[in-house]
Amino acid sequence: MKVTNCKDMKVLVINAGSSSIKYQLYQMPKLQVLVKGTLERVGEQSPQLKYQSNGAERVIEAKAGNHEEGMNFILQTLADKETGVIGNISEIGAVGHRVVHGGEEFTGSVIIDEKVISSIEKFADLAPLHNPPNLIGIKTAMHSLPAAAQIACFDTAFHATIPERAYLYTLPYDLYRKYGIRRYGFHGTSHRYVARRGAQLMGLQKYNCNVITTHLGNGCSITAVKDGRSVDTSMGMTPLEGLVMGTRCGDIDPAIIFHLYDKGYQAKDINKMLNKESGLLGISGQSNDVRNLAQLAHKGDKRAALAIDIFAYRIKKYIGAYTAVLGEVDALIFTGGIGENSSEIRGMICSNMQQIGFELDSDKNE
Repeated sequence: MKVTNCKDMKVLVINAGSSSIKYQLYQMPKLQVLVKGTLERVGEQSPQLKYQSNGAERVIEAKAGNHEEGMNFILQTLADKETGVIGNISEIGAVGHRVVHGGEEFTGSVIIDEKVISSIEKFADLAPLHNPPNLIGIKTAMHSLPAAAQIACFDTAFHATIPERAYLYTLPYDLYRKYGIRRYGFHGTSHRYVARRGAQLMGLQKYNCNVITTHLGNGCSITAVKDGRSVDTSMGMTPLEGLVMGTRCGDIDPAIIFHLYDKGYQAKDINKMLNKESGLLGISGQSNDVRNLAQLAHKGDKRAALAIDIFAYRIKKYIGAYTAVLGEVDALIFTGGIGENSSEIRGMICSNMQQIGFELDSDKNE
């Protein structure tokens, strides 16, 4: 479907993440936000939908045993007779979908067709926590909104400017040529937006600005942005590499995988462990949610406190490395659910970094 006229069009933007679905409904072309919300804890206990519309904020219990149920629940609330913002979901003329992995095939946004769906499925083994729910969001929207244009925006696209010295792994070069084994990077839509918004707030041109952007949520990544373009980022061929995350391990010695295999672990079990049983959940043994861990830590739970400490320490290390890469840094930017909302985590990360040019204003941080 080709979109030629957005006059009076309502556009729904969907971010179907690993454990949440974020959305906003816009009235175009004036970019008026009719409603925005987040469906949290998809597939977990007690999912909740938090959304803002008509000047009011609501929190309701949600039906979201999986991503398909969650998507349908969100669509129902948009046209709810009492609290909805549209009369019928058929009023939505286009849907923009955040898709995590586009490989080297997609370096920009595209209209979704069967070929695009096939490619997203092909890259699902490289982003097992994200491409599958992204696809569910796409297919649910296509089924429920058959007349709407569906557009995919890829997390990997912003990182297409990373140079070879940063995206190549020091494996035999033929592995890159044959299988595309390289660093792709993720959260690109987030890093791109906050880098340019940061430049705007500082009164700088978007291509004349060096920033370190830190996206902290259930998935976490950090990017070095030089002259407005991504030059290095912590996630790699898959979203598993880099920072400690909710259930993902981040950087580890690769020999650990072979050691576990020698101890009797099967490849599929190791893959599940690294992606779904590690990170904050693995260290704490209790939760992948920083809010829960902070409460436990304040009550004296040592493993919860340790998980948070490791989390902040790893981020601090990357900030130091990317400061060296950029040479001059105009801003350190935090975003994502944790980055935006946890003053405690920001404080831990930014402590004792005056020697490399970062000093946190504690009052403003709060």
